[in-house]
Amino acid sequence: MSQSGVSSLPHIVVVGGGAGGLELVTRLGRTLGKRKRARITLIDGNMTHIWKPLLHEVAAGSLNATEEELNYVAQAKWNHFNFQLGSMIGVDREQRQVQLAPINDENGDALIPARQLDYDYLVVAVGSNTNDFNTTGAAEHCIFLDTRAQAERFHTRLINQYLKAQVRGEMVPDESINVAIIGAGATGVELAAELHHAALMLRSYGLDRVRAEDLNISLVEAGPRILPALPERLASKAAATLNGLGVHIRTGSPVKEVQADGLLLADGQFIPASLKVWAAGIRAPAFLAGLGLETNRINQLLVDKTLRTADERIFAFGDCAACPMDEPGTFVPPRAQSAHQQATLLSKNLSQLLEGKPLKEYRYRDHGSLISLSSFSAVGNLMGNLTGSITLEGWLARMFYISLYRMHQMALYGLPRTIMLMLSDRMGRSTEPRLKLH
Repeated sequence: MSQSGVSSLPHIVVVGGGAGGLELVTRLGRTLGKRKRARITLIDGNMTHIWKPLLHEVAAGSLNATEEELNYVAQAKWNHFNFQLGSMIGVDREQRQVQLAPINDENGDALIPARQLDYDYLVVAVGSNTNDFNTTGAAEHCIFLDTRAQAERFHTRLINQYLKAQVRGEMVPDESINVAIIGAGATGVELAAELHHAALMLRSYGLDRVRAEDLNISLVEAGPRILPALPERLASKAAATLNGLGVHIRTGSPVKEVQADGLLLADGQFIPASLKVWAAGIRAPAFLAGLGLETNRINQLLVDKTLRTADERIFAFGDCAACPMDEPGTFVPPRAQSAHQQATLLSKNLSQLLEGKPLKEYRYRDHGSLISLSSFSAVGNLMGNLTGSITLEGWLARMFYISLYRMHQMALYGLPRTIMLMLSDRMGRSTEPRLKLH
């Protein structure tokens, strides 16, 4: 079945409602869509959006995803674009049609059949998945934090282990809750700190048979140190904070095999763990390699500096795209700030394209990195043209970290609604548990 619009307006289809894709369609809807210069359609396999950097908080239970999610249908109505529920599985470039997989209900029965959606210009923003590097047992025994459902699955398992221990009346040595996190980049480090915070909160809510020290958290990194994207001094500060919280940091040895009861490292060490999270590396969805466009070894679509693929009608950006930088052989890093910057540029380029004007090139601007260590601390560096690099620690770094999410909200909602959301969050703290307990 083909979904063809009756309008003669150019049709821009964006696949993927992550941070970058959602910001792009919102911008396009407010400009091209509102002024009837183009039809804008967003395609995503879910009905709601949650900012991916928050998933470690969902996993620990310190954030309720239901309260932070954004509904695509409502966002489309407010911002003059259309939304189609579906998952892209291919593209007919000759007919200019996106191919969508069928949608089944909870019983496996067909709800919506496979269909095609016509486009004049296609933007692929499907993000990335965790790369387990084909490590034996990783796919079977690890939880990944790519989606809200995965984060909530981890939280459910964590709560279940706490409830089991509580009912038994007291912890016994072989029933300590052992959590292993593979990968000490931003996600792994932030999750480790957030889990320790959750342990303290669970005890304060009455699960007092489980002491905070009975939650054994191991952070495993193949490289020589944690947080390789940060300056070594700041990474050392973060490591010292984690050590003070009782997190066991193991660096310098990759995971050889993931087993049901723990991790076997390449140096022969075994780390017991009933809960295992893989947070190391990324790769783009596998179906991108079958589109007939050039991809790299991790399935990213190769684009030029205007974010256009070899097909002049198809663009890609964010984690699913390999965009070159000025230095030969280097590519834009897969970071949230990259997707935000590219969404801004691409919204302008698509307008330029419709007006027959030349496209602008994207140049990555590194504004620094910020890492939250839950309520305990934060570290990071800010980079600017005038100020150079400024290192931040503690309360000030945490305020800047929180502001990143508020900036994302402002891009989607505008300033007045974002202020209202901030006030609502503040009032909710006094009426709701500080930790999700189910």
